[in-house]
Amino acid sequence: MAQLLGAPKGTDPSALRDRALLELMYACGLRASEAIDLDVGDVDLRHGVLRARGKGSKERLVPVGREAIAAARTYLQRGRPELVGLREERRLFVNRRGGGLTRQGLYKIVQRHARAAGLADKMSPHTLRHTFATHLLAGGCDLRAVQEMLGHADIATTQIYTHLSAERLKDVYFAAHPRATD
Repeated sequence: MAQLLGAPKGTDPSALRDRALLELMYACGLRASEAIDLDVGDVDLRHGVLRARGKGSKERLVPVGREAIAAARTYLQRGRPELVGLREERRLFVNRRGGGLTRQGLYKIVQRHARAAGLADKMSPHTLRHTFATHLLAGGCDLRAVQEMLGHADIATTQIYTHLSAERLKDVYFAAHPRATD
C-alpha cells in the first residue's frame, strides 16, 4: 500500500488529485462509488472526518488520518482550483476538464499508479478498501468498529476481512489469555 500511495509524483493538479484520492480511499475504506460521489462539503479537514454515502443512500462518518488530511488540503488549495477553473462543480474529485470523476476514470488512476509502483494487475479501487479493513483488524481494531466504518449492514460481510495469519492469532491469544503463558 505504501508503494501505491507514494506513486503519484509531482505538484501538477492531477498528481495532487491522485494523491488525495488514493489517500482518502485508503484512510476511510471508501467504495469506488463513494469516492467519486464525494462532494467538497463531505470532507471536514478541521475535525478530521468524512461523510460517505454508501449503498442504499446510507450515510456514515469516518475518521480521516493526518496523511489523507494533508493530501486533501493540498489538493483543495492548489490542485482542484486549477482543474475546475471557473466552472461550478460540487464533486470533490474532478477530471482534467473539471467535471466529476467517473468510475472508469477512478479505475484508470488506480491502475496507472499501480503500474508505476510495480503493482500492475494487483490493484483495483476495491483493494484500497480491503487493505483498510485488513490493516485495522490486524492492528487490533474491533470488528464492530470496522463494520461501522465500512458501512456494512451485516457483521458477516465484515468478517471476510478477518483472515488474519495464524501467527497474528497466536500473538493475540498469548497476549490476552490469562493462562496461556507462565
